[in-house]
Amino acid sequence: MPFAYDATTALIVVDVQNDFADPDGALAVEGGTEVVTLINAEIERAVEAGSLVVYTADWHPESTPHFAKDGGVWPVHCVANTWGSEFHPDLVVKGPVVRKGVDGEDGYSGFSVADPESGEVTATQLASLLRSHQVERVVVTGLATDYCVKETALDAVRQGFNTLFFSAGSRAVNLNAGDGASAILAMVEANIEVL
Repeated sequence: MPFAYDATTALIVVDVQNDFADPDGALAVEGGTEVVTLINAEIERAVEAGSLVVYTADWHPESTPHFAKDGGVWPVHCVANTWGSEFHPDLVVKGPVVRKGVDGEDGYSGFSVADPESGEVTATQLASLLRSHQVERVVVTGLATDYCVKETALDAVRQGFNTLFFSAGSRAVNLNAGDGASAILAMVEANIEVL
């Protein structure tokens, strides 16, 4: 029997944006497009049960220490108001969006960002949004398993939410071989249930 959503549960859809989900995206995740249909079905189940659905999105300035050209690791991606930063056109969007990296901060979690120079961590509005809807447990899915999904799920546990990972709706970057498997292991070790 599939996991049952209810009014105290939220589905967090992580970064299903063109730059990650589309094969032509700047940081395309292999299999990124195929998760959209699976996530849409999960969104429908959540909405029908009265669950909150929240979306996270990278929303970077043109220059940020997050990008390789500015000293970081990643190619330029999800620059605000570009095709790459838009949600995949087939994704059903039925809920609030939490943007991250807006002011050039670093960070993979939907719950927090870090100043790239001082390292100071500040909260996004995600936790307060969930609490304002009396959410007690969250289901995390999206792109990519080994970065933003993993960090969002681990942060959800730290924030005190009962946390589940919808693995069918997620794919890994696998910058290093096995990163996706390692990410799932880290989630399991943090008592996150893998669906």
